[in-house]
Amino acid sequence: MSERVTIAPSSVEGTVQAPPSKSYTHRAILASGYARRATVRDALWSADTRATARAVDLFGGAVERTAGGVLEVEGFDGRPEVPADVIDCENSGTTMRLVTAAAALAEGTSVLTGDESLRSRPQGPLLEAITDLGGDAYSTRGNGRAPLVVTGPIDGGEVSIPGDVSSQYITALLMAGAVTDAGIDVVLETELKSAPYVDITLEVLEAFGVDARHTADGFAVDGGQTYAPEGGEYAVPGDFSSISYPLAAGAIASEGGIRIEGANPSAQGDTAIVDIVDRMGAAVDWDRDAGTIDVATGSLEGIEVSVADTPDLLPTIATLGAVADGDTHITNAEHVRYKETDRVSAMAEELGKMGVETTEKQDSLTIHGGESTLEGATVDGRADHRIIMALALAGLVAEGETTVRGADHVDVSFPGFFDVLEGLGADIERRE
Repeated sequence: MSERVTIAPSSVEGTVQAPPSKSYTHRAILASGYARRATVRDALWSADTRATARAVDLFGGAVERTAGGVLEVEGFDGRPEVPADVIDCENSGTTMRLVTAAAALAEGTSVLTGDESLRSRPQGPLLEAITDLGGDAYSTRGNGRAPLVVTGPIDGGEVSIPGDVSSQYITALLMAGAVTDAGIDVVLETELKSAPYVDITLEVLEAFGVDARHTADGFAVDGGQTYAPEGGEYAVPGDFSSISYPLAAGAIASEGGIRIEGANPSAQGDTAIVDIVDRMGAAVDWDRDAGTIDVATGSLEGIEVSVADTPDLLPTIATLGAVADGDTHITNAEHVRYKETDRVSAMAEELGKMGVETTEKQDSLTIHGGESTLEGATVDGRADHRIIMALALAGLVAEGETTVRGADHVDVSFPGFFDVLEGLGADIERRE
């Protein structure tokens, strides 16, 4: 049964611990798989990251979660075995992209699939890149989408790939390329969208002793490298995609203020949410040394924001725009349509049910906050964790009750989200 959560108008305040980063956790688990062994501390253990851990198991490694939430990983030491079963990536696009490239290192054939949403997401450019590198990779339906069949091993080399579909293709190739014989040079055919996510990859690779770098026309990683974090351990930083929700809650519904702990600086592009909330007029102070953000409600005004590098922030910004005066214009958003759902249309349609006026174009979404009255309604979370959380925030300040269908899907990235909101004082009712 799908969970329904009803949110009544609420004032919130208190202290929140930032959830660990999903992006860093995915990379750390797979990097530990590429290693002989490693310990990952402060890992996010969610539906998505468990999918990556299962893939490491199927490649011949073993991921064990201890009582303290620490992950002890026995790796496959750069040589993944051919999986004994199909790799089910469930709803995790990151898992599918990163693991597809890992599968290309195995001496044999791997099969990857996922749920209905994941089977609709584009994988073609990565399959073509693997084929160009000497492997064999194809979609069983011939449409560039899962189920995927991948046969290796690849030896490395130079490959061209578009940069405007998914930065995860580049991440996948760099991570796999480090343990090939020749390394991999990735030449970008188009401008890279979501570039900070590749910077996250470079940061994690460096922590695991792997050298990868920017080049004049893309990225490169030398072959023959070994994954080994210093001291055998890696600690995952807090997740700014997830931080965006309590931060936005403070900006729209907290006279007394919210403090977010664990907000340490990192390569995450989604740190931009702090500046966005500040520009819109909330009272916000980020102590980078202490890793704390204090935020309280202000008189919000609409702004223009590009999400070229921060696609996961669009739902949060859309909700902020619904509360703000004037127009909030979200630009460079076409790639946000190829996430767990089409997040541009999803936010336009679901906020529309709550009385919010929007203008949707192929690559932008404008929220006409000044022309809108936010009213409680029953809305569909679209089985998308970010849509669910953003709509729940709108429910904090809507007139009347807001019911979000499919609320259990927050487990993908922020399993305790509704517990956190309740702990801050939100009036929430849950039912199957």
